[in-house]
Amino acid sequence: QVQLVESGGGLVQPGGSLRLSCAASGSISTIYRMGWYRQVSGKQRELVAFITSGTSTNYADSLKGRFTISRDNAKNTAYLQMNSLKPEDTAVYYCNARTIELRGTSDYWGQGTQVTVSS
Repeated sequence: QVQLVESGGGLVQPGGSLRLSCAASGSISTIYRMGWYRQVSGKQRELVAFITSGTSTNYADSLKGRFTISRDNAKNTAYLQMNSLKPEDTAVYYCNARTIELRGTSDYWGQGTQVTVSS
């Protein structure tokens, strides 16, 4: 089992920045990638970015250049730096951890943190 706790959401003006954090605990050694997804009410959850244990990264094409994902393995924490925010970035952002165990892969989710971009 993996537990995820997110922080860092809030209200920001267009063009501003926010950094989200996701602290993992529990079966840390089974995590092979951590990432962020976002969801707008009434729409499907979509991938924002993920980073593997080997620090390879992957981003949604529309977010490349504005968002940066990183991780601090010593703190078991992943970060999402969001710059040049736009109103369309408004969503609930969820941290995700994908694990590999003998029984296969599993996905764990944080509780979500609201990001609102508005003037």
